Amino acid sequence: VLLSRGLPSLKLTAVSCPCIFFTVAFSDFLQKMKMVPIPEKAYGGFFEGDCYIILYNKKTSNGFITDLHYWIGKDSTQDEQGAAAFYVTQMDDMLGGSPVQHREVEGHESEAFKSYFKSGIIYKKGGVASGFKHVETNMYNIRRLLHVKGKKHVSATEVELSWDSFNKGDVFLLDLGKVLIQWNGPDCNIAEKSRGLALARSIRDDERGGRAQIGIIDNEKDSPDLMQIMKTVLGERRGALGAATPDEKADELQKANVRLYHVYEKDDNLVVQEIATRPLTQDLLQHEDCHILDQGGFKIYVWRGKDSSKEEKRAAFSRAVGFIQAKGYSATTNVEVVNDGAESAMFKQLFKRWTEKEETQGLGKVEQVKFDVSQLHARPELAAEQRMADDASGKVEVWRIEDLHMQPVDPRTYGQFYGGDCYLVLYTYLTSGRTHYIIYMWQGRHASVDEITACAFNAVELDKKYGNEPVQVRVTMGREPQHFLAIFKGSLIIYEQEGGGKGKMSSFTLKKPVVRLFQVRGTDEINTKTIEVPARASSLNSNDVFLLTTNQVCYLWCGKGCSGDEREMAKIVANIVSKRDKQTVLEGQEPVEFWAALGGKAPYASDKRFQEPTVRYQPRLFECSNQTGRFIMTEVVGFCQDDLDEDDVMLLDTWEEIFLWIGKTSNTYERNEAISSAKDYLKTHPAGRDLATPIIMVKQGYEPLTFTGWFSAWDPYKWSVSYWEICVNADSKPASPAGSRTERTSPAYKPHPKSNVNSTSNYQNNNAPSVVSAVTNGNGAYPREVLINKTVDELPEGVDPAKKEYYLSDADFHDIFGRSKDEFYQMPRWKQQNEKKQHGLF
Repeated sequence: VLLSRGLPSLKLTAVSCPCIFFTVAFSDFLQKMKMVPIPEKAYGGFFEGDCYIILYNKKTSNGFITDLHYWIGKDSTQDEQGAAAFYVTQMDDMLGGSPVQHREVEGHESEAFKSYFKSGIIYKKGGVASGFKHVETNMYNIRRLLHVKGKKHVSATEVELSWDSFNKGDVFLLDLGKVLIQWNGPDCNIAEKSRGLALARSIRDDERGGRAQIGIIDNEKDSPDLMQIMKTVLGERRGALGAATPDEKADELQKANVRLYHVYEKDDNLVVQEIATRPLTQDLLQHEDCHILDQGGFKIYVWRGKDSSKEEKRAAFSRAVGFIQAKGYSATTNVEVVNDGAESAMFKQLFKRWTEKEETQGLGKVEQVKFDVSQLHARPELAAEQRMADDASGKVEVWRIEDLHMQPVDPRTYGQFYGGDCYLVLYTYLTSGRTHYIIYMWQGRHASVDEITACAFNAVELDKKYGNEPVQVRVTMGREPQHFLAIFKGSLIIYEQEGGGKGKMSSFTLKKPVVRLFQVRGTDEINTKTIEVPARASSLNSNDVFLLTTNQVCYLWCGKGCSGDEREMAKIVANIVSKRDKQTVLEGQEPVEFWAALGGKAPYASDKRFQEPTVRYQPRLFECSNQTGRFIMTEVVGFCQDDLDEDDVMLLDTWEEIFLWIGKTSNTYERNEAISSAKDYLKTHPAGRDLATPIIMVKQGYEPLTFTGWFSAWDPYKWSVSYWEICVNADSKPASPAGSRTERTSPAYKPHPKSNVNSTSNYQNNNAPSVVSAVTNGNGAYPREVLINKTVDELPEGVDPAKKEYYLSDADFHDIFGRSKDEFYQMPRWKQQNEKKQHGLF
């Protein structure tokens, strides 16, 4: 069917590379626009004179998610742009309207688009229409300068071959065909250098078939040979380098300004009418019409109802593009088209709540999900989903804030909290033989500002006491995370009264209420919580168990909708809140004394609890920065552990909690502003988020399972390898400047005494280390016992700590790894690293 419409045949399967990449250009031979598939090795390279279509297909637990992007080069013609839009529409029809469509403009691509190209995007001069030929794999007659920008998803733009193109804050690649020279600006950071190196390697391996050499200039004084090459090509540099050009980034305030428009036909006219601002609700979307959602000019969405007419669908998109000009937005504004029932995750997250069509709607009992805690460490993703760092069997210590200081709480009352107080809870547990800490800062609803501030201050002091290793979790009354409930083994009880602290004399002078009512919710020791509610009949609910305490008796009132497990947990709690006799009362069979204690009968919630729709929220990762003078968060789409930069504070939003990951070398301002910035993020979220959402602070190297489980793969040894070691492994070694941060935090590279490695570059292109043939065939090899499980200081002089395995004899090497060195170095690097870790040679 696709071929009959002039489109290449498409096959949607779950493959290692889920992108299908086409270029759309004018062909002199056929005298018509055509789509031409692009080889996988050329993915990420874009000619500025062309338009491209990218079909991205990802398999999920619920089937496939398909995205269609059409990319507009800045020098492409109107005909090409129109043809690209036409082909995308046809492809969308052929795929049943399930894809999400995206309009992308060169230099202003969406984060989702950029995430497809892990090594980066390269903008190339020319295009098919101009007669410019694509670069062949074995072609070396190239002279170009690439300006590399971006820390997470880099893009490289071909610029004038001149020193005038350089600046202090970015990475530049001088591409001379057989030689690639990476010049790092003095103000760029490690992440930018690493991404630039990844791009250089991609050019070498994909465009040059591995037949190119890479050199890195991190400090011009330490790289005279490479600088001489650059001066030969660019001439002598005159004048000082310019400052870095900052990236334009939309902040959260801009993104929070959402407006929803209704697009419909009325009396043969098309009407576009604004109907709502944030927070938006899903019921505003009408299936028989279309809608435009304007996210403050940051992005414009077009939602096409399944029962809307073709005219409405066509007009909705044209009107959305018209918004760009009418509202004075940038011509590069992204436009995304989503179809009813196939909405993107990012679109859904702009709404207060989103119910999937297959989810249960209406009335129903909320089931408490039970799970096997023994699976937590074997399945990190389960630990993250259940919000459980471990099985809650660790050590618990509790302090109450009194007179703005920490006072130990009697262990016999652990788990009992008062709404007028603040508490610190230190939880200590072991994982893989290593001690971990969590500090919970519990804030009562009626606690004073001074107490809340003192709680945070004392948490910092407690954190320092344990070597700045603990995870810090801010917990507000009523929003306790599941792990917090679990560590008190079902005995978490929250009293509403103003406080129990000694600093609050009113709490002692006031008599305790004679009659108190507690709501008990939970089915086991992991999920049970008891909250004091007003002692009146209207507080009751048929779905739960309530404890009514008086001077004579403690009633266990069991609603019709409660379960046997809930009743059993309530019996345990009853023995804590009251020492009086216990009497079980079933709903509808209450004695007169029961109602008298509550002040008489009154209506209460007797229907079954409404089933809250499951929020299928896609976790989101943000890089936090203040480089623009105001705190800006840049989203990282398709994130992985590699996107966590040591120089940054990263925010991971999982909807039910906010994680703040603190990089080791993040700046003081970002660290100090982390908590308030997370609160601002919640406050400005388009969906109108709950400001009481727990905020969890984790430090690099001390991440709990509840954090690491959100990443598809987590390597606990990742940060033991420095940027300089990555350069060595990439067969491209810069000279580490004396006194640099990298030199202080990681071992310096020590070439073998017999090697001939250049001090500023290494032009090897195979996977074997550059430490020479002197140790091959057993010559110059070391015994295995002096290499295995040895620190840098314990290694023999001249041994490269990043390549310890290469100093083994051939016999020892084969005995340990089960293969020869040649076979080992043909393996992917990640497999090499994993095997070296297993054998103590990492």
